[in-house]
Amino acid sequence: MKSVTGVFRSGSEAQDALVEMRSLGLPEDRLTLLTPGATGTDLRSVPVVAAEQPGMAKAMGALVGGAAGLSGGTLVVAALLPGVGPITAIGLLGGALLGAAGASVGAVAGGKLENAMTEGLPEDELFVYEDALRQGRSVLIVLAEDEAEASTFRELLKTQGAESVDAAREQWWIGLRGAEHEHYSKFGRNLTEDEKFYRLGFESALHARTRCKEYDQVMAEMTAEIEELERQYPGAEIAEPFRRGYERGRDYYQRLCSESEAA
Repeated sequence: MKSVTGVFRSGSEAQDALVEMRSLGLPEDRLTLLTPGATGTDLRSVPVVAAEQPGMAKAMGALVGGAAGLSGGTLVVAALLPGVGPITAIGLLGGALLGAAGASVGAVAGGKLENAMTEGLPEDELFVYEDALRQGRSVLIVLAEDEAEASTFRELLKTQGAESVDAAREQWWIGLRGAEHEHYSKFGRNLTEDEKFYRLGFESALHARTRCKEYDQVMAEMTAEIEELERQYPGAEIAEPFRRGYERGRDYYQRLCSESEAA
């Protein structure tokens, strides 16, 4: 499966796009809608299972809609996502996504969701989704069977008013670039020259598998990534800007989590 993502400025636009995707006959396990906040409407008539994330406040819980929740019906998950706050996810992939991002979604979802939905899980895009949600945007994720279907979905999402995940990623980095230039200059370095590798390190720190970990804790994985970059860019200085970017990305994520908890 290949994930195709659209970022919407309003929840109503995202809901309309979800309806349009459903009209194509796509099964629920290939559609997920993430929206900021959780209202009484989201939670009405759905049993709540308490969940708690270490270091976080009490999560809102995992909500399973109907007895067929794990076998084809819609799964609705509401939880506190570290660094973001309250999130509502509609769709079977939502539980797996929020779980990968560090939110606790309760025991009801169990291993069945994890086993069934990890294929195509866009872990490397989670931080982009989180940034969009912090800005009050909604994110619709569709799983395509092949590139031809993915291309069709991208065009449909664009028609519905969605911004692509790549565009959202660029906007996220543009918002950070000025501060990162200033920070990096303190080491006598020029971010204009090192930005590609600094940014790759920064984004690596936000990956679901590595977030909150010190650089030396993920040294083996990061070394392999740097060695691959060195093969692609022979002669370029990669290791130092990548490491400094990783450390800065880790600090960035921890700051977001602290601000979210304080709020």
